[in-house]
Amino acid sequence: MAAMHPSFLILLLLPLLITADKCNKDDKRALISIKSAYNFTHWTSATACCDWGGVECDPTVPGSDGSRVTGLFVITDSTITGPIPSAVGDLPFLTSLRFHKLPNLTGNIPSSITRLTRLSILLLSWNSLSGPIPSFLSQIPSLTDIDLSFNQFSGSIPPELAKLPSIQQLDFSRNRLTGSIPAEFGNFTKSSPPDLILNHNSLSGDLPVSLGVPEWGKIDLSRNNLTGDASFLFGAGKSTRTIDLSRNEFAFDLSRVTFPVNSTVVDLNHNKITGSIPAQINQVDPTYFPVFNVSYNRLCGEIPAGPITAKFGVDSYFHNKCLCGSPLPPC
Repeated sequence: MAAMHPSFLILLLLPLLITADKCNKDDKRALISIKSAYNFTHWTSATACCDWGGVECDPTVPGSDGSRVTGLFVITDSTITGPIPSAVGDLPFLTSLRFHKLPNLTGNIPSSITRLTRLSILLLSWNSLSGPIPSFLSQIPSLTDIDLSFNQFSGSIPPELAKLPSIQQLDFSRNRLTGSIPAEFGNFTKSSPPDLILNHNSLSGDLPVSLGVPEWGKIDLSRNNLTGDASFLFGAGKSTRTIDLSRNEFAFDLSRVTFPVNSTVVDLNHNKITGSIPAQINQVDPTYFPVFNVSYNRLCGEIPAGPITAKFGVDSYFHNKCLCGSPLPPC
């Protein structure tokens, strides 16, 4: 067999050479800095950095041309230790940053991420991050989803986050947050506020009345130390699907409440709620309504008969002051 001409060999290898360069040099420099911080041995020069595990270069992102890093995903790795490298802020086309289930990821959220002017999804969940939730997140107007759940964040919730124009979800559940819920959160767009998920913290104080203005799709304030009136979160004309106020110290008259007709979850257990269950609860669409719980309160009167109340057993009603009727003993 004749020897292969060197120029022909170069032509054969050309696609591989092009692939190896398929990464913006500035983005590659930032990724190498992250690699150095975390000792990522699987990120090698043998492949283009756009093909490295956890790196995404999406050509559909405007201006990215397929060579810019648009997504960074570091998931389920107990060998990663230390803080989030500030170099993540040197990936200007990043739209999604996900650090998930990294039990030894510690420290604060770096301020360098404010340089990520295209960032839509910030998911830093199930880690050991700590310190305050930074107010500088409000400087990233492109954010649609912030998930900081299952960490060790402490301090109060920054009211500046209410300035985010496109935010669709704020999930700060299972942290160590204290203080009250900012009254500024009532300034979110009335018809399309973010899902507000604040359960399993140490939040306290009365709810600001302003929170009754947005029609929350989902509001979960369960397992905190919140007090006072929360009846303004309800309303038959609202589009709210989930209201979970369980295991707080709320005290209001349930008789005055009407339930959103598209409700799927209403959980009020373990509070200090008085009055009776409104008959209007049975006007809620019964097609998909898996959770209704008013147990461990101070309710009285007969449970109104109907398709919703009949769906639930004793556990949804027991341990009240003088609530009666099916499925509890007759009045």
